[in-house]
Amino acid sequence: MNQNVKLQRKISPVKTGGLIESIFRCKWSLTVLDLISNKINRPGEMVSCVEGLSTKVLNDCLRANIKFGILKKNSFPEIPPRVEYELTEFGSRFVEIIDQIQVLEDEKSK
Repeated sequence: MNQNVKLQRKISPVKTGGLIESIFRCKWSLTVLDLISNKINRPGEMVSCVEGLSTKVLNDCLRANIKFGILKKNSFPEIPPRVEYELTEFGSRFVEIIDQIQVLEDEKSK
C-alpha cells in the first residue's frame, strides 16, 4: 500500500451506532418490532402476548422507536380510545435488515 495515501473515514459510525445501540439496548425492541410485523399492533395486545413485558417498558420502547422513525402511532378518536402502531417505510427497511442478520446467524449455526 502506498504510504502517501491517507485513508479517511467517509461517514462517522456515531449516528448509525447511536440508533442501533438505542434500539438493541432495550431488550424488548426486537420483540416489539416482531409483534408489529406480525400485525399485533395494539399495546394491550402486545403486553398480553409477551410474558414479562410491562406497560411502562412497552411505552418507553414504543416512544424510542417513534423517535427514531421506525414506528408510527395511530390514534383513533373513539371511546374508549384506540391506539395502534405500524412500521414506517424506514421501519420496514430496518426490519428487513434485522431479518437478514437473523439469516446470517442461522447460517453460522449450521
